[in-house]
Amino acid sequence: MAWLILGVAVITEIVWALSLKWAATQGSWIASAVPITLSFVNMGLLALAMRGLPAGTAYAVWTGLGAVGVTIFGVILFGEKLNPVQMGFIALIIVGVVGTKFFASA
Repeated sequence: MAWLILGVAVITEIVWALSLKWAATQGSWIASAVPITLSFVNMGLLALAMRGLPAGTAYAVWTGLGAVGVTIFGVILFGEKLNPVQMGFIALIIVGVVGTKFFASA
């Protein structure tokens, strides 16, 4: 169950980070409230996942997949550019997350 909660936390992390960029373009207090609200949900889910997973494992997976997701959606939604070297390093992050999950004790 902790891994499922962590997965939802990763999705929330991605949406949170993307909402920061969106809020910066809107300039309203309502747009600013979205990332603030998501940050509380995000941290709550991460804390809940850490009840069943080691903190280092949960945090590594959360930050790694969050970074990969934000990068991918930044390309899709905002037209950001990636070069082949960056793609290679993103692949290494994914390998690291898979290895962390595969060798985790929980």
